[in-house]
Amino acid sequence: MSVSRFTFFRSLYKLENLVLRRYSAQNAINLSDPAVQTYLNRLMLEHANLETKPRRNFEETRRLQEIKPIVLALEQRIALFESIDSLKELNKRDGQDEEIKKMIKEEAQIYLKRMKEVDGELQSILLEPVLTKGGVLVEVTTGAGGQEAMLFARELFEMYQSYCEYKDWEVDIASVEKSDLGGIRKASFLVHGLGAPELMRMEAGVHRVQRIPVTEKGGRIHTSTVSVAVLPQPSDVELNIPDRDLSIETKRASGAGGQHVNTTDSAVRIIHIPTGTAVECQEGRSQIKNKQIALQKLRTLLLQKQEEEQSSKINSERKSQIGQSNRNEKIRTYNYPQDRVTEHREGGGTTHSLKTFMQGGEPLEKLQESLLRQQRYQAVMTEINDFIARYKAETSAKS
Repeated sequence: MSVSRFTFFRSLYKLENLVLRRYSAQNAINLSDPAVQTYLNRLMLEHANLETKPRRNFEETRRLQEIKPIVLALEQRIALFESIDSLKELNKRDGQDEEIKKMIKEEAQIYLKRMKEVDGELQSILLEPVLTKGGVLVEVTTGAGGQEAMLFARELFEMYQSYCEYKDWEVDIASVEKSDLGGIRKASFLVHGLGAPELMRMEAGVHRVQRIPVTEKGGRIHTSTVSVAVLPQPSDVELNIPDRDLSIETKRASGAGGQHVNTTDSAVRIIHIPTGTAVECQEGRSQIKNKQIALQKLRTLLLQKQEEEQSSKINSERKSQIGQSNRNEKIRTYNYPQDRVTEHREGGGTTHSLKTFMQGGEPLEKLQESLLRQQRYQAVMTEINDFIARYKAETSAKS
């Protein structure tokens, strides 16, 4: 690709009012911004250098695949711009009859329409979150609010179960600690599927509920909180536990669960001897399945401990997720009297019909996707700003 084609951004900027629209919507990049154009220009140069390399290492191959869709969209924009530029030159020629001018105008409109479509495709490529197939451990813990908080913890837990079914994710309940009134003090489950790590990560934090307690009639509005922590599940390669380090006990399951659960030794308790970490699982009927779930939860907790020893990042991240479970710390508020759910993080907003939201379907999915796009937008803009800062520093050093 010739060097002159890389300068198209500068010329294209002059046609801003004709071809490009300034993206004022949330989660959109202003493609007419010279800084953004400089960044995209450099991506094209990087792609050309990587593509012509006779041999590439793993990281270079990964990077090439990452930026290739962006460059393909940019090359379409170049071709469209050149076609529009050719029509402009043709229109300047003397002696053109009205029929030819009409054809030029119609063809230009086609190119302009396609340019807008390519701009939209480019926005999607730049900002669409990457979803991976993997798993997470989700922990729901009662915060402030006593029995009312426990009842809402159960509702939140059930919402996540419905949502996982809606997303066709695999779910294994690891533990449920119930309250006397049918609420939940603490519960955890493993979820695995496409997009589960990224989408469920959006649920980490303090969830605040405002409503008249179901235990009271005609009472005042009560505020309660429930904390949600989301931890990545390790693979077998990341954390392999020798059998000699495990103490495995089986016992009869306790609490409600049906006749079969209560009359067989299906409950499993595993202790990691070196660290003393213990986990239990008695939610399933099969002892083998309960053992698998308990082992996966143990691996997740041990990986967390391992990373905490190496760095305080995971520990501080978890604290930032669940906070102190106080009423004034929240990522989302569920207001029953006003029938709305308010997401307080950037990229969120207010959703009405709280009952529909709590069914764990499309409204929750849309909210999570919006939050992910906002995070992606911030990450891309940070990358662009960092690049521009380096670019200016390099330019100043050469001058």
